[in-house]
Amino acid sequence: MTSFPHLFSPIQIGGMHVKNRILSTGHDTVMAHDGHVTERLIAYQEARARGGAGLIVAQVSGVHETARYTSHVLMATSDDAIPGYRALADAVHRHGAKICGQLFHPGREIMETQDGTAPVAYAPSPVPNSRFHVMPVPLSHRMIREIVSGYGDAAARLMQAGFDGCEIVASHGYLPAQFLNPHINRRDDAYGGSLENRLRFLREIAADIRAKTLPSFAIGLRITGEEHDSQGVESSDILASCRLLDGDGVVDYFSVAAGTSASLKGAVHIAPPMYLPNGYVAPFAASVKQGVSKPVFVAGRINQPQTAEQVLASGQADMCGMTRAMICDPEMPAKAEAGRVDDIRACIACNQACIGHFHKGYPISCIQHPETGRELTLGIKTPAEHQKRILVAGGGPAGMKAAAVLAARGHRVSLHEAQPQLGGQAKLAQLLPGRAEFGGIITNLSREMELAGVQVVRNSPVTLALVEREGAEAVVIATGGTPHRPAFEGGDDTHVVDAWQVLAGQANVGTRVLIADWRADWIGLGLAEKLARDGCTVTLCVEALFAGETIHGYVRDVSVANLHRLGVHIVPYARLYGSDGSTIYMEHTASGEPMIFEDIDTLVLSQGHDRVASLEDELEGFAGEIHVIGDALTPRTAEEAVLEGLKIGRLL
Repeated sequence: MTSFPHLFSPIQIGGMHVKNRILSTGHDTVMAHDGHVTERLIAYQEARARGGAGLIVAQVSGVHETARYTSHVLMATSDDAIPGYRALADAVHRHGAKICGQLFHPGREIMETQDGTAPVAYAPSPVPNSRFHVMPVPLSHRMIREIVSGYGDAAARLMQAGFDGCEIVASHGYLPAQFLNPHINRRDDAYGGSLENRLRFLREIAADIRAKTLPSFAIGLRITGEEHDSQGVESSDILASCRLLDGDGVVDYFSVAAGTSASLKGAVHIAPPMYLPNGYVAPFAASVKQGVSKPVFVAGRINQPQTAEQVLASGQADMCGMTRAMICDPEMPAKAEAGRVDDIRACIACNQACIGHFHKGYPISCIQHPETGRELTLGIKTPAEHQKRILVAGGGPAGMKAAAVLAARGHRVSLHEAQPQLGGQAKLAQLLPGRAEFGGIITNLSREMELAGVQVVRNSPVTLALVEREGAEAVVIATGGTPHRPAFEGGDDTHVVDAWQVLAGQANVGTRVLIADWRADWIGLGLAEKLARDGCTVTLCVEALFAGETIHGYVRDVSVANLHRLGVHIVPYARLYGSDGSTIYMEHTASGEPMIFEDIDTLVLSQGHDRVASLEDELEGFAGEIHVIGDALTPRTAEEAVLEGLKIGRLL
């Protein structure tokens, strides 16, 4: 009997019989091409179906030409799209999962155009948005009719392709939500004013879809319960709208999320980073469930089956969106059902390679599971033709991933780590405020090595003598990096420490601290927050356009908000130039002018890392294969380290 009886119980949703309560919510993948489904997208979604998901909601499909909110959006505006959708549905159905497609119009929330020019966007009223700085055109009655009809036509195409249902995206500040929002909808016609009028657009959409599809074709509604924005829709209006729509008898389920695309503060909740608690949207889903008769779904930091089971058992929702959990581990449902919870690779909500890739225009993946999004190229591990004795030097993310993959393919692998604990820099990353969950990458990769049969030796620095004694035929060097100390003027009489020393508790920083942050990543932000919470007066000088420039926006914006509340002074365009006692000199990177900071007790360096290359030099005469990966090759992030570990693991 399963340990998760609620999670693995079936559910009837309209005409769909779904085998369990695990949902992959609609999310963009950057795997569409020219508006159509691709083989890469099919392989991606099939991996989730094969892994045991009950219901997959495919990413948004535009319902009108004005719905192209990115250059890589799916479009359901033509019958030409049907063959691709049919292939996708067939792939999902092969594994017993159901599939719905999201129907979408962004309104004013347009990120980019097809050719890089400024977009022409449409909304209920000409009210600009905060995040993308778009001034929309007010919708005419003719265009409203066109768009409403577009929803129904798109749903009919999905049904013809074999989809089990569709989902109207009225969440996250997109067009239906803009009609509901009196801050955005300032119309004085039948679509504005009272809640009944503001709901009219959404009701017409649902009615048009129902009129153009069979009764067995499920219709869902994605809504945002709390937008977390001062100009957002009131939660009371959302609850009232759900009750009214439920009374219409057209909608078969309600899918509850949080946040809005319209502002930086609200957008954080679209894919909430690890700073936010697990399952925090569930209480609002419970409020919806109390007022409607149809099943209620919920998503928002539900990354483990234990959390999902608790949400379901408490009656807060009927299905749980576990999207990033299955990006990180597509086999999570099957593992949970089989009781193999320790084998689940838990999502740590870093956002780096999933939605972080999306916002950069690259296909999504996962820093812990680089096979995600690369199913056609890296998803299949073949047994090694010739088993070799392989030694991996270094137990950080790169070394652990390489060792796990090599051993899983049949090689005899030993991993030697110089320190008492595995994890490399991830051990330090987890010490920063709100970043404790990052340590999960150590737990997850350690378990992968254990399952693969890797021999792990701690407190064991690798030398040429050790390599020869082990009889290694190949060595993978993953010895990581050390803090980079740049040359700068003066400094002899200035108290200077690095980020590692601060995090390890090896530095007395005094009360007035300046952080010189070259990478503009989460290290500088985290150090600033830690020291401010410790009572220091902190200045964060960033050699970038803004703090956190190199990390995903949702992670950055939560951190910057915390620093603002703590009174941290952030200075962009600042390159470390020199110091003289308690005075620190920075150079403005655009103007070249000096910036002077006085009465500083401690200069904290967050200046990136240097590769540790000594072992590569020592093995110069080694007759076997040598491969260098991760920071030992050149310092970057955990994402590149794990990806290179996977690639070398497949290569040897």
